[in-house]
Amino acid sequence: TGLVQIEAGGFSFRARVAGLDGEGPGLILLHGFPESSIMWTPLLERAAEAGFRVVAFDQRGYSPGARPAGADQYALDLLVDDVFAVADAVGFDGFHLIGHDWGSIVGWAATSRDTTRVLSWASLSIPHPGAIPEPDAPRSTPTYVKVFRRPGVAEALLGAGGRWFMKTFMYSTMPAGHIAEYDALYAEPGALTATLNWYRALDPSSGAPGNVGPVEQPVLYVYGRNDIEAFVNEDVQSRMPAFVEGPFETVGLDAGHWLIQDEEVIVLDYVMKHLERNR
Repeated sequence: TGLVQIEAGGFSFRARVAGLDGEGPGLILLHGFPESSIMWTPLLERAAEAGFRVVAFDQRGYSPGARPAGADQYALDLLVDDVFAVADAVGFDGFHLIGHDWGSIVGWAATSRDTTRVLSWASLSIPHPGAIPEPDAPRSTPTYVKVFRRPGVAEALLGAGGRWFMKTFMYSTMPAGHIAEYDALYAEPGALTATLNWYRALDPSSGAPGNVGPVEQPVLYVYGRNDIEAFVNEDVQSRMPAFVEGPFETVGLDAGHWLIQDEEVIVLDYVMKHLERNR
């Protein structure tokens, strides 16, 4: 694997790539908050060994060369545009897609948008956005999302003076090398605000990222039963099939939100079986 810059859509994205000199299927990996492409290192290596051409890029706001000002620059449609721009830049016509956390929300939308180019989709932790109840429903918008949407407040909580919050609630199970990269990332000018803009671009009335249609490609959905209840409660699980029209595998694990850190071998086994089944 190597760290490269990918010029796409008028931006320069920092990315980790593996197996690009091969001829196998394309695979794009989408990280979430507060991580970067380094979270995908175990899967990058394993998928490349299986013959996939793999790209994990630091998404908009996380790459210094892709950090526009203003929350409106982080709307879901624009984040999806980035996925296809990166695919174009590396020569992927059709490709498989995997995401975690916010990367899952982008992935659901990308998979719904283009049923030809996205060959299969695997979501870690996050259900289809349409299956998540509206904010006035019970067990809806998590408190942390409301906090992250407040300019200044979230920066104080997560910034240099509040690094304890990240280390206590987000970094506790992550490898030291990954934490070092995240600390360096959030020390970059404007990085924290840019990544929080993903939350601030949510619809102010509904708290939703945007309308995401159903998907018809093969889907793998892996979630942790100990994740935030708003994402894994029975109501959400029962609504999922309405948004997945093709082959659909759901896997619930005794894990939290950070699935790869909690259950790396099990999660990667499911992901690789899904990729091989649909390659």
